[in-house]
Parts: sequence; C-alpha cells; structure tokens
Amino acid sequence: MVSTMVQKVLCVAEKSSVAKAVAGHLSGGRFTTRNTTNKYIKNYDFEYRFSQWNSCQVTMTAVQGHTEELDFTDRFRKWSDCDPFELFDAPVNKTIDKSKQSIADNIQREARGATILFIWTDCDREGEYIGTEVRSFARRGNASIQIRRAQFSNIERTHIIRAANNPKDLDERQALAVAARMELDLRIGAALTRFQSLRLQGRYGLTPDALISYGSCQFPTLGFVVDRYMRVKNFVPETFWYLKLVHTRDDITTTFNWDRSRLFDRMTVVLLFESCLASPGALVKSVTRKPARKYKPLPLTTVELQKQGSRFLGMNSQRVMKAAEALYTSGFISYPRTETDQYDQNIDLKALIVKQKDDTGGWGWGAYAGNLLNGEFEQPRRGKHNDKAHPPIHPVAYAAGSALSDGDQRKVYEFVVRHFLACCSKDALGETTTVSLEYGDEGFHASGLTVIERNYLEVYPWDRWESSQLLPQYREGERFVPTEVTMQDGKTTAPGFLTEPELIALMDANGIGTDATMAEHIDKIQVREYVFSVPKNSRGSAGAAAAGRGSGRGRGRGRGAKATTGSTRGGGNSGGNNVFVPSNLGVALVEAYDLIASDMSLSKPFLRKEMELNMKKICNGELSKEHVIHQSLEQYREVYMKVSQRIETFRQVCSRYIQS
Repeated sequence: MVSTMVQKVLCVAEKSSVAKAVAGHLSGGRFTTRNTTNKYIKNYDFEYRFSQWNSCQVTMTAVQGHTEELDFTDRFRKWSDCDPFELFDAPVNKTIDKSKQSIADNIQREARGATILFIWTDCDREGEYIGTEVRSFARRGNASIQIRRAQFSNIERTHIIRAANNPKDLDERQALAVAARMELDLRIGAALTRFQSLRLQGRYGLTPDALISYGSCQFPTLGFVVDRYMRVKNFVPETFWYLKLVHTRDDITTTFNWDRSRLFDRMTVVLLFESCLASPGALVKSVTRKPARKYKPLPLTTVELQKQGSRFLGMNSQRVMKAAEALYTSGFISYPRTETDQYDQNIDLKALIVKQKDDTGGWGWGAYAGNLLNGEFEQPRRGKHNDKAHPPIHPVAYAAGSALSDGDQRKVYEFVVRHFLACCSKDALGETTTVSLEYGDEGFHASGLTVIERNYLEVYPWDRWESSQLLPQYREGERFVPTEVTMQDGKTTAPGFLTEPELIALMDANGIGTDATMAEHIDKIQVREYVFSVPKNSRGSAGAAAAGRGSGRGRGRGRGAKATTGSTRGGGNSGGNNVFVPSNLGVALVEAYDLIASDMSLSKPFLRKEMELNMKKICNGELSKEHVIHQSLEQYREVYMKVSQRIETFRQVCSRYIQS
C-alpha cells in the first residue's frame, strides 16, 4: 500500500537481542530507546523507508518466546478433583502467563497508533505460532491493523534489509500444527503423569508425593536407552575362531585377513587350518589399485550440529544449542534450527568465505579460505533434506577471538566455520591397494591406503583419513611361503551403552521430537532421573551402578501436574565421553508398558512418530488440527485403558525393578 501519510509500523521479534539487532540495522544505529513495564523488554523507535510502505515511523519491540499458556479449566487442575482419564476430554483454555502480562500489554498499547504489525519471530513452526499470539495482542489494541511477517534466517545486515522489504504472510497451517501439539502434550502428559504417579506413590520406596512424570517424546527417548541397556545386560559372549596369515618382505610385515572373517565352529576352523598348512605356499591371485575418495561433509543441519558437538567438542546437545543460539543472536551464524542440508543455488558462498580469509583473530583458517577463493572452491554436496525455511547452518560474520569470551561459543563457532569451509572444498583423494591370496583352498587379503590430496581435511580436523603402511611389491601369479600362519580365537563383545550422538540419531530416524526439541527431551529424562549420564570408560559397571542409584524419582514438572524442585543430576554433563544408562524406575516403567501394551507401548517411537507425521500433514493442508487431535487422543486413550485394567501387573513389574 502506497500513501503520502506517514504510517507507524510495529515490529515484534521473538527475543530482545534480535529486536535490538534488527532495530540497529534498519535505523543505521540511530534509534531511541524506551523502557517498558517489563525490565527485559525495550521499545526502539526510529524511521525507516520500506520499499512497500515508503517512509514510516517504526517501533521495534519483542516478546520472550510464548506469552500464553494452555491449561485445564479450574475444575480439572487439582489432582483430587477428577479421574486422570477425564483429562483426555476436559475443557482447556489459553491464558497469558502472569509473568508476561506486561509484554502482551506493551504490544496492545503500541498497536493502537500503528497501521501495520510486522512480525519478526523466528522462522520456524514455533515462531509462526508465537506470531499468532502477537497478532492477537495487537488486535486487542487495534482490530484493523494489517499483519505481515519477515522471512529471515540470520541477523546479518543485508539479510535483515532484504527481509524488511519483502514481507510475507503468517503460515497459519504451521501455527495450527503447534496448537495441536500443545493440546496433545497437555492432555496426554497430564493424564499419564497423574495416572502413574497416583498408582505408584508411597510404594516400593517411592515417596508419598512422588511425581512420576510422562512426556510423549521423553518416554520413547527413555525407551531407546533402556533397550540398549537390556541388550548389554543380557548379552552372552560367544567364542569364535579365525585364521591369520603374516608375511614379511623388504622389512615390511603385512597381516592378511581371512576372507571368511570368523567362524563359530572350532572343528571346522581346525580342518581348514590343517588344509592350509598342507599347501606348499600362498598364491597371489590379484593386485588391484583403485582410486579412493573421502567425501567432504554435507551442509550442516541442527541434528548434525548436536551429534558432532557431542562427539567432537565434548559438549552435550543442550550446551551446543545454547551456544549456537547465542552466536545467532549476536549475528555470527545463521539460524541454528534447520533440517536443510543443501544450499540454494542463489546464495553467494564465496562472499561468506571472503569474510573469513583475513583471520585477524588467529583461528587458523585464513590462508585456507584464501586458497578456496583462488581456485580451490568447489560447490557443496547436496543432501536430501530441505525444510524450505532456512539454509544450512553457516557463518555470516567473522568473529575475532576477543568477540567470543564464552568457551562454548568459541568451540561451536570454530566448528561451524570449519564445517562450512570444508563443505566448499574438494573431497580428499587417495589410492587403495588390495592384495588377494589363495593359501590352500582359503582366501586372504590385505589392503593399504595412500592419501594423495588431503583437501578438505586440512581445515576439518575432526575427520581422520591417514595413509596406512605401504604394502610390499607383489605380482599377480607369484607364490611365496608365509612367515606365519596361526589359528586364533576371540569372543564377541557386548554393544556399548548409548552415547548422545547415537541417541540423537535414533530420535531423528524415528521422528521423536524435532531438531529444535531433541536436546530438551534428552535433558528432561535426566532431570526426571529416569536416565543417568556416566563416563564411557565405566562400561562394564556403569549399568549396574546407575540402575542401582536410588529409585530414580522421576522428578520434574509434568504438564498439568504438581511442580517439584527439578534435579539436574547428570543432566548437564553428558558429552562425547559419556554414555546413558537408565535408573531402576526408568527400566521399570519401560518394561511395564512393554508387557501390558506391547503392540503400542508408550516406550516405543511409533505413536509419537505418527503424531509428528500428522503435524507435517497439518502444515501441508492434508489433515485438520481437529482430526489429528482426535486420532492421537484415541490411540493414547486405548493404551491408558489397557494399563488401568491391568494395574496390578503394572505394579508388580515396577516393584520387581524398583526394589531390586
């Protein structure tokens, strides 16, 4: 709309830091600041000429995430006033969080003199829903206010200017998907939290007011940990036998591996071994040389950032995401919540590399970035995922060492930059040599690798690809007498307890949570003492030690449940050197649900995965919010009824584990 009249535009961001950054970019740093009745929220006033609205008076302000909360009406809030089963259908309403009433009032007040509400919440599903909250507050002050939303993935200046001049509409379907998820989480979480708490309180060493909290994402996450723990606990090692051939030539000793790898029948291996010893020598069947390639990493997604942060940086996923969020709001990296592992063809990757080439902060990648700009650049690989909202995580500005005083932020920033530069590099190249032998009637082989061009490995130290010892010269058709041939034995070993990268990978593959919430779910099962994080080097005793720690009280706050003091025991320390093991209570709950409702157990990912898929269908317009809520509630209601009908079995299973 074009008008000669100066309009007022009210801009609202999801975080105070983003509001200040956007105000700074749009105003060129020339804005005035007004306090609000909330000490964390400021109003920034300035003038800006929008391409679509001409010169406008602008007020930039913010919310603090969600302002409203969903809860049951008063009749159903007290545990003693209703059967938990009623919560599947009990009426709910939205109210403004009392601590955030001043935020809603500020938006309502500022909207009165505004023509346009320009929403700057994060561009993800949750941000769309928060945008609808902001819209409702603004319309209370001005029912006719126009609504637009900014589409952005980082707060670098040129990106913000582009977003300001290309407004979009709120995505109503994404907001509906969040509304559906919130209602389901409230109803299912409250019903099952109250059910299992009331049935177990005061029993088997649990306190009379024990809170046994349930969450439809947390329980499948717990289920993965318990499943691996039981596999380790029940593992029975088996003995196997194998043959090994060793040959020394030109002062190089080469070990040839048996083509059969190993067999579990000792007598069969003895006969094959004797057959080999009766042979006059080994025959070189082939010598093959093939080019080898180690692929550079795919563009960085949130899930990969969390996995690699735990694996390489020694940080748990929550610390990684906290650091990434801080880097984003400071303008150093793009939006850190994305499923996309392919860059848009229009993005100027070289312009981003230019910002890293001077490297005045001494990170150590300046010369490498310069080489990329001087002919070594290669387009990044294209993955299979694109959320159509955000690009892969990448640096948008250079951060001198003095700009990042926080150790976690320094680690994450270095990883993001090095990962990005590696994505813009060439694959590492090498050559493998494989020598295949026939000794008796048995086949053996040995391989060696020569790295020819390291390429991306020069800037990405977390990937290892090293030249192995060179093989001696062998010719096809030649014979030689082995230096040594032996029959050896070994035992199969149990799998390790779950690491955080493994757990994140399982959650991702099974649709448990989103890239934005996985870290939160992993933290919650620790806070609730269903799971402990213990050092990896205690493999053999970790399960027994952790599963025997207390009862695992399941502390925390369930939706619609009584609040208790949260415990962070183990919750903040899991990282690359830790593994997860369940508490007695964690094992008890999983085993009880698996026994009673094995076809749709709450510890399995299937129900939650289907729910998440249905959320996407709401976003795509394939299903309605009401249909998804009804379908999911019917499924969980059925599980509830099964368990309540066999409550004594439920208690017996729990007592067996909790009291052990």
